[in-house]
Amino acid sequence: MKFIKIGLLFLLSFNHSYAADVLADITARLVKTSITQGSFQQEKRLKILRKPLLSTGSFTYSQSKGVIWKTLTPIPSLLLVNEAHLLTGQGEQAVPPAFGNVFKAMLGGDLQQLSEGFVITGEAKKSAWRLQLTPKDELLKKIISSMVLSGDTELRVLEMQEVNGNQTRINFANITHPEQLTSEQQADFERLSP
Repeated sequence: MKFIKIGLLFLLSFNHSYAADVLADITARLVKTSITQGSFQQEKRLKILRKPLLSTGSFTYSQSKGVIWKTLTPIPSLLLVNEAHLLTGQGEQAVPPAFGNVFKAMLGGDLQQLSEGFVITGEAKKSAWRLQLTPKDELLKKIISSMVLSGDTELRVLEMQEVNGNQTRINFANITHPEQLTSEQQADFERLSP
């Protein structure tokens, strides 16, 4: 029995070390800038509908301010998120730190930060990588059963499996890294509480 326990401890430490090595490898590949922006195409599959809901839009990530998520089609909407708040057309609300950190970590390329809120497994190949995230945070566990991130020097695809059976896939494209925010982006961020 003692040998089994030692063996299990060895495997757990090996897996943790392997996951840390994969994360470090992927993080080293990712472009690191204070601003990332681009377009997205989102496909959401709801259990109650036969056809997926499709939407397109743009996103802006600012390391110091948060995320602007603008849906352009089929219905225009705006979502603003920072580490502590979320603002939609229905108003502003506080968010759990783990939720606010997810956006920042994914779009800002800080994958090490994701390991605080998720159990991570994955693989890094020569030109592509893939990570599976399972929430540790109790609030996130009530919403998300797992997420899969994949990409190259950028995050290209995010797939999310919700606890209720719904699925979301987001493809990111046209990614750029401008030197500064536009005046419109600054104005959007000013609507969020600090």
